[in-house]
Amino acid sequence: DAAQARAALARDPASQNDGPAVVATIAEVLDRLSAGDRQASRTAFMVDEISRWCAGYFDEGQASWQMPGRDAGPWAAWRETMRHDRNAEAMGIKGFRQLVASLPEDPVAAISEIVAAIGIPERAMIDYLHRALFDIGGWAAYVRYLVWDNNLYGREDSRLIELLAIRMAWGFALFQQRSDAAFRDAWAQEMARAATLSPDHDSEALASDPDLAVALLFQEAYEMAWQQQLLSRLARNEAAPQPFALPRQAGRKPLQAAFCIDVRSEVYRRALEQVVPAGETLGFAGFFGYPIEYVPIGRETGGAQCPVLLTPAFTITEMVNGASAEEETEVLGLRLLRRRAAKAWKSFKQSAVSSFTYVEAMGLAFAPKLVGDALGLTRTVSDPNTDGLPADVIGRLGPRLEPQVVGGRMTGLNAAQRLAQAEAVLRGMSLTTDFARFVLLAGHGSTTANNPHASGLDCGACGGHTGEANARLAADILNDPAMRIGLRSKGIAIPDDTWFLGALHDTTTDEITLFDTNRVPPALRDELAELQGWLSRASALTRRERARFLDLDAPEGDVDTQVLRRSRDWAQVRPEWGLAGNGAFIAAPRHRTLGVDLGGRSFLHSYDWRQDEGFGVLKLIMTAPMVVASWINLQYYGSVVNNRVWGAGNKVLHNVVGTLGVLEGNGGDLKTGLAWQSVHDGEKFLHEPLRLNVFIEAPLAAMTDVIMASQTVRELVDNQWLHLWAIDDAGRVSHRYTQDGEWIALS
Repeated sequence: DAAQARAALARDPASQNDGPAVVATIAEVLDRLSAGDRQASRTAFMVDEISRWCAGYFDEGQASWQMPGRDAGPWAAWRETMRHDRNAEAMGIKGFRQLVASLPEDPVAAISEIVAAIGIPERAMIDYLHRALFDIGGWAAYVRYLVWDNNLYGREDSRLIELLAIRMAWGFALFQQRSDAAFRDAWAQEMARAATLSPDHDSEALASDPDLAVALLFQEAYEMAWQQQLLSRLARNEAAPQPFALPRQAGRKPLQAAFCIDVRSEVYRRALEQVVPAGETLGFAGFFGYPIEYVPIGRETGGAQCPVLLTPAFTITEMVNGASAEEETEVLGLRLLRRRAAKAWKSFKQSAVSSFTYVEAMGLAFAPKLVGDALGLTRTVSDPNTDGLPADVIGRLGPRLEPQVVGGRMTGLNAAQRLAQAEAVLRGMSLTTDFARFVLLAGHGSTTANNPHASGLDCGACGGHTGEANARLAADILNDPAMRIGLRSKGIAIPDDTWFLGALHDTTTDEITLFDTNRVPPALRDELAELQGWLSRASALTRRERARFLDLDAPEGDVDTQVLRRSRDWAQVRPEWGLAGNGAFIAAPRHRTLGVDLGGRSFLHSYDWRQDEGFGVLKLIMTAPMVVASWINLQYYGSVVNNRVWGAGNKVLHNVVGTLGVLEGNGGDLKTGLAWQSVHDGEKFLHEPLRLNVFIEAPLAAMTDVIMASQTVRELVDNQWLHLWAIDDAGRVSHRYTQDGEWIALS
């Protein structure tokens, strides 16, 4: 009853026992017998040893000396390394090297042999193997990502199974050490309990755990309270005057600005709509429909600038605008030379012998650099996007459209590919008529210093990179007169005086950078200057709104200068809040939310189902942006409710490992999720743990068809990882999805 529920809320969750796992591992039983003594914890020692080895094996360039034998695969490489590693035996695990050498060379055979030797009942086998990987959940998650990424390209990858074999071998070694009655009895009891678990043990555990039931009850109530607030805002009277300083004007729009659906864009879009009431803003995934691999000058391969659900369809190389082939070759040679020099200098600083003389001889020479870094005048390290390039070249870099063969690979896009992508992008944004004079395509990225998690602040739709290359590529193609002729044959007529501009929204400073302005036709130069003024005013408004959450040193002072300084401060743990606060995803025409302050908590995707013949765009939205938004939401959710397990811990204690992640301190498992400082301001949480609420304006039947056709989407909505709502033709939130294709009408 209500009194019991209030009493349950008053209990300290930290004092409640989570109860036993479905099935305990060997290390867990040993830790239980040692009464939780950290010094005697076999789990902690095992995790430290596996993590240390994984850091060397999966290193991507941080280590001065590479681990030998990495090409053989994790299991073979680990067995070879263990032939020479005496750490386990020094800690009392006798015969460890001999045991490892005796295991089969095939990792699956090794797992099978260990399972039989320690006596895991068949009923508990899957649970046990899952639990074993959970002990090294960070590394297991990273390797699972590598496997998944290879599968996207059709490549087989057995590394997760091999990592499991390593973990099982460690458990087997611990098992072999203990022949005492206390351990054997405890282990036998655990296996007997596991063997009797029913297939519905999860439901039975919930039914017998009133604290968990109460927790779930209040989670539902907590989410319903926020949903009611959001529904109230969305139900505002559309006929009422919009809260803008100037009346909206009829006729052709002076500006259309497309931003990424990222929640930070929602704040900027409101500000820009206030500055330019006659304009229009749109939301679209920040890769702008171009799944590319972008290869910077001086590199043979690049990063995938598209959602992780996709594989790059095109390879785009970087070029120096206005430079001849000879000049580009000279720039390339200079960059490679400078990089080699920087690498040699780094090796000298870090080598086993010269590192000592280096500090003695050069220490004082770094005083100016230390002062400059502390004051935010210089970067702690070179910008990896521009390192080794002359200053006069940096501003001239851009994507190369023309097809050519580079390193045996075809790069660029041919005419047919450009036309197909241009049409898909415009239809995806529901932008096929009424084009403005300027159409801004604004990708986004962040500016931070000394931040191992910087990619988490960049564009998720661009695979953790900035959206600059994608936005510029889309603008170049849409400005091509030949493409416009082709688009007219597809029913999309872009006026001759419409100009597309690629841009980048810096989400830390809220500055907008316009690219390739030198190509803007002379007839639009005056309007370009006006556009730059609009963007400057919108940036200032956005900074002031965000500054409320930044704990500035002088809140009433010069906000612009303080925000800019934070972006350059190498000691700043909260340069911006990223996607903290995200709680909703709305796919509908902008006028449904125009003038509604959504507080920077909503992903906004422009979508008009009336222009979506066959509902191909709806399918794309529900199977890609909606899924990725849910992943982001769950990452923030987990980092709040249990940062120790699902988050990255204290950012101040982080150590970068292998350039692929961080450890908290000098050992332990690879951390996942977000740092504590990314969700908490020191006094309170800046993110509320709410499952994502998805609102889509489309016919119920069309959405149901997508759900039933996609297993991924169905698992998300049927298992309530997110809440799905429907918006009707009148703009009213009319239905809520339940399960198995069923909807409930709202009163």
